[in-house]
Amino acid sequence: MKMRLLVTSIGIWLMNMTAGAQPAISFQIETSKPCQVIEHFGASDAWSMQFIGLWPQEKQDQVADWLFSTENDENGQPKGIGLSLWRFNIGAGSAEQGSASGISSPWRRAECFLQADGTYDWTKQQGQRNFLRLAKERGVDKFLAFLNSPPVFYTQNGLATNTGRGGTANLKPDCYENYVHFLADVVQGVKEHDDIKFSYICPFNEPDGHWNWTGSSQEGCPATNREIAHTVRLLNKEFTDRKIDTEVLVNESSDYRCMFSTHMTDWQRGYQIQSFFRPDSVNTYLGDVSKTPRLMVGHSYWTNTPLSALRHIRSQLRDTLDKYKVDFWQTEVCIMSNDEEIGGGGGFDPTMKTALYVARMIHHDIVYAGAKSWQWWRAIGEDYKDGLIRELADDDFRNGRVEDSKLMWVLGNYSRFIRPGAVRLTVSAFDNTGKLVPEGDTDQKGLMCSAYKNTDGKYVVVLINYANEDKEYSIGKGNAKKTEWQVYSTSDREGENLKPVAKIKGRKVNRIPARSVITLLSE
Repeated sequence: MKMRLLVTSIGIWLMNMTAGAQPAISFQIETSKPCQVIEHFGASDAWSMQFIGLWPQEKQDQVADWLFSTENDENGQPKGIGLSLWRFNIGAGSAEQGSASGISSPWRRAECFLQADGTYDWTKQQGQRNFLRLAKERGVDKFLAFLNSPPVFYTQNGLATNTGRGGTANLKPDCYENYVHFLADVVQGVKEHDDIKFSYICPFNEPDGHWNWTGSSQEGCPATNREIAHTVRLLNKEFTDRKIDTEVLVNESSDYRCMFSTHMTDWQRGYQIQSFFRPDSVNTYLGDVSKTPRLMVGHSYWTNTPLSALRHIRSQLRDTLDKYKVDFWQTEVCIMSNDEEIGGGGGFDPTMKTALYVARMIHHDIVYAGAKSWQWWRAIGEDYKDGLIRELADDDFRNGRVEDSKLMWVLGNYSRFIRPGAVRLTVSAFDNTGKLVPEGDTDQKGLMCSAYKNTDGKYVVVLINYANEDKEYSIGKGNAKKTEWQVYSTSDREGENLKPVAKIKGRKVNRIPARSVITLLSE
C-alpha cells in the first residue's frame, strides 16, 4: 500500500511538471570551474538542549534523528537533515546565579563546569552533553565549542552579562590566563568524560555586537580586537603546551559589515579581517598563530534585507576576504525584527514562508560570500523564528513535546545531500534562446540554483523556487548528455519533507512547483 501511494504521488508530481509552463531556463553545471569546498552544515544547542537533553529518551532520539540522521525510511525518504557539525555552548554560570544573574528566563541561562572554589563539576551541562553523544552516534564528527561570556568568577561585574559596562571585555585584567586555562580544561574534560573532541573553539561570541555593550537578556561579553588577539595568543600557547590540536577561531562577528568595515561600532571592533590577517596590524595580527586558521567566522544577522543588500554586502565581504586570502564560515543566523518580508522574528513559523526566506540566505551566503560552512542559530526554540524545531515544555521543564518545521527540512535540502568535502561548482544559466543570462543562477524572487560534487563522485543541485508560480528548468552537467537525477522536494504539501518525488533526465525540460525547494542527486 505504501509503495502504491508513493508511485501515485510521484505520478502527480510529474504531471505537474509537464502541464503548461513558464519560459524555460537552462542551468549548466560547469564541472571544470570549481569554487569553494563545503566543510559542513550545522546548528547550536543553545539554550534548549540543557532541558531537552534530560527529557524521556524517546523524545531525545526523535530530535536527534531529525537533526543528525543520514538514514532513509523504507520509501527512500530521509529521516533527518544530516547536520555534520554541532555547536556546543560552554556556559558561564548564570544558571547557578538564578535571578541574580539579571537574565529573567531560565531558558537563557547556562551552567558552568567551573565552581567558585576553582574545582570542576563534570555533572554540569548534562542535557547538552547528552546531545553531543547523540550527535556522535549518528555520525557527526565535528564539534565547535563557543562561549558567550567568560565564567562569572572571572568577569569584572561578577555577571555573565555586560550590565553596567562599556564596550571592552568583561574580563578582569588579571584573569586572562585563568580564562585560557579554563578553556583548555573544558576541551580536555569533555574529551575525558564524554569522548567528544572539540575540533574548534571560539573564545568570544559577537564581541562587536552593540547589544553586548549595555547588558542583555542572555550571556554576552563585548571585546575589542586587541583584547581578542591577546586572548587568542594566550590560548594558542596554552593549547600548544598541552598538545591540544583544537583550532581557535575568530571572531563570531555579529554583522558582516563589522568584518570588513564598521557598523554601529568603531575601529576598535570593526575592520576585523584586516585587523587579524593583515601583517602590518602589529597589535592584532593572528596570521602567524599556529592554532588559528586563516578563517573568519561571522553571523549574517541584519544583512538579509533589502534584497540589494543581501547580495551587495556579501560581495563586499568576499572582496575583502579574497584580498587577504581568508576563508569564511557563516556560523549563526535566525530571523530578526528587520526581516519584515516574513513578519519579523516573532512567532514560530512551521511553513515554507520562513523556510524559503532562509533558503535564499543560504544560497547567497554560499554563492556570493563563498561560505565554506553554514550554521543556523539554535536547533530548538520557543515561539520565535529562531529554532529549526519548536519545543513546548511542561511547567517543570522535565518533559514536553516538539514540532518540526519546513525550515528544518529546507536546510536539509543542503545539509543532507551536500556532504563534508563537497566542491561547489559554477552554474551558468541560459534563456530559451540559448543566450547566457548574467547571474542567472540567482533570481531572488524566482529560481536560485547551486551545484556541488561530493567526494563519492555524485553531483548535487539545489534549486529554490521563490515564485508563486511553477517554473520550467533543465539541468546540464559538463559534456554529459544523459545524467539521471533523483529529485527530493520540500514544500507546504503534507509530508513533502525531502520527499523523493521523481527521477528525471538531464537536459530535459522539467518543472519545479511554486514555493518549493528541490535537491537533485545524480544516480
